[in-house]
Amino acid sequence: MRKLALFIATSLDGYIAKPNDDLSFLKLVEKEGEDYGYAAFTANIDTIILGRKTYDYVLKEIGAAHYDNGQRDVYVITRTEKPSAGRTSFYTGALTELLGRLKAEPGKNIYCDGGAEVINELLQHDLIDELTISVIPVLLGSGTRLFKDGRPEQQLQLVSAKSFDTGLTQLHYKRMRPEA
Repeated sequence: MRKLALFIATSLDGYIAKPNDDLSFLKLVEKEGEDYGYAAFTANIDTIILGRKTYDYVLKEIGAAHYDNGQRDVYVITRTEKPSAGRTSFYTGALTELLGRLKAEPGKNIYCDGGAEVINELLQHDLIDELTISVIPVLLGSGTRLFKDGRPEQQLQLVSAKSFDTGLTQLHYKRMRPEA
């Protein structure tokens, strides 16, 4: 069965964006030639799911090829129906149904690139198998929280913790599943 993995950056106080979806704080840890394991992570995925706001931001800042490189399927979770573009589909159905189908299909792992609404719905339904969280050394004070209240408790096992000279600390956890 395929795994659903989250790979995301957050401020030390738990925000993935400043107010108005501002991601400029990520630039604090940009370093030439350092991708913080992103290339190795994406080598093991062939499907990406993400929210529309995250998709729109990346489309504007980086370009569509960041997600749709012709080698992976991209599902943008949205409330507005739009026609597919290349291997990018705009999905308006139930997220649990999509993940149930994707996890059952053969292939590499599935990558969730945010945003907070999608992540929290996935956590609400216990669908995330691994979390790689890069902690940026800044206290933002407000913005979009990575984790929202009201989801069930989930125990995690630390796989690795790595610190970088930029001050970024990357935590990799896997979801502990109750024994059947």
